[in-house]
Amino acid sequence: MTERVLLRHVGVPGQEDIETYLRHGGYEALRRALRELSPEDVVEMVDRSQLRGRGGAGFPTGRKWKFVPKDAPVKYLVVNGDEGEPGTFKDRTLLEGDPHLLLEGMILTCYAMGIRKAFIYLRREFYQAYRKLERAIAQAYEHGFLGERILGTDFSCDIVLHPGAGAYIAGEETALLESLEGKRAMPRLKPPYFPAVMGLYNQPTVLNNVETMCCIPWIVKHGPEWWLAQGPPQLYSVSGHVNRPGVIEAPLGTTARELIERAGGVRGGRRVKAFYPGGTSSRPLRAEHLDVPLNHESLAKLGSMLGSGAVIIMDETTDMVQVIARVCEFYREESCGKCTPCREGTRWVTQILDRILHGRGRMEDLDLLESIARNMTGTCFCPLGESVPPSLRAGLEDFRDEFVAYIRGARTPVEMPVRIREGILAPGG
Repeated sequence: MTERVLLRHVGVPGQEDIETYLRHGGYEALRRALRELSPEDVVEMVDRSQLRGRGGAGFPTGRKWKFVPKDAPVKYLVVNGDEGEPGTFKDRTLLEGDPHLLLEGMILTCYAMGIRKAFIYLRREFYQAYRKLERAIAQAYEHGFLGERILGTDFSCDIVLHPGAGAYIAGEETALLESLEGKRAMPRLKPPYFPAVMGLYNQPTVLNNVETMCCIPWIVKHGPEWWLAQGPPQLYSVSGHVNRPGVIEAPLGTTARELIERAGGVRGGRRVKAFYPGGTSSRPLRAEHLDVPLNHESLAKLGSMLGSGAVIIMDETTDMVQVIARVCEFYREESCGKCTPCREGTRWVTQILDRILHGRGRMEDLDLLESIARNMTGTCFCPLGESVPPSLRAGLEDFRDEFVAYIRGARTPVEMPVRIREGILAPGG
């Protein structure tokens, strides 16, 4: 890929204004779709583009759309803008830098799926994005891209902007729907019912994230073959021990080594020790995997995943026990407490990691951590609890000597406050 696609106009002064967006070819894809394409044509174009969800699961978007019953009298589109995973900030870049691109993608999706009303569930802390989206939606109505009889056709569509509940779990798709309905953000049981069949207000619902929606105008405007020839484009949030952290657009399958080079290299000229390829819910990989293509298939073979595309680089000075303890602590704090494996499992592993870090660990604690990780896998109600075992397993298998060093007193115990002061103590605690 020689030029940027998704980020092409991010950073252009005034891009959030509709007049600037129109000068750059904005809403041309929507005009083309309404004039030349049937809704089925748009769905097929997205399917042929092989676009996969960018929110973490990586499910094929076209196939997901086809699960939605065509003859349902009421359907909804919900866009997940609750970007809360540590190290992930690509959606915020799009929301603040090119909000009309998101709106055009949503309107096209509604046209393709026969949807009359769409919602943007936006992370509560994204104040700047909220203001820009609010203005962009008003401009879209003024110019006839939203509302009744869009561009003189029989197609009508409304978009509602909704601030989130301020919790990481609210980004889980069914918890998001609960929150959107005004209830506490807690996940729903699935199967039997997935949002495509029974979603918002128990109606069929298309649920995609911001980056996925921003791909749609490009696919419709230039065609799926052109899209595939671009890589296809993928946004990576690169952070950690690099000189220039930020959002990088690169073809799907770009290696971590290439991303580090584009991010200015590792700070201080040090070597890489490990990296998260897809946010803290993915399994961290060792430096020997820097040349593995960052795509769904290659990472799955290593027991990891592309997830949200958040690549977190850790240099050779990183204490992996502390990293994993901090990651587990995050998920413990964000657990909604609905299921026992997540509620108790996250609490137990942070207790054990705390005592290891404080110089009170025992060798049997390593077996205990392995046992908890094994028992949390596949037993949690939603993906939040399932985000803990990958880090634990990587730590115990790839960086075991660091755990042992703390237990045997070869490393100075860290000085940090004991985080757990209440609740059921972990075995041996």
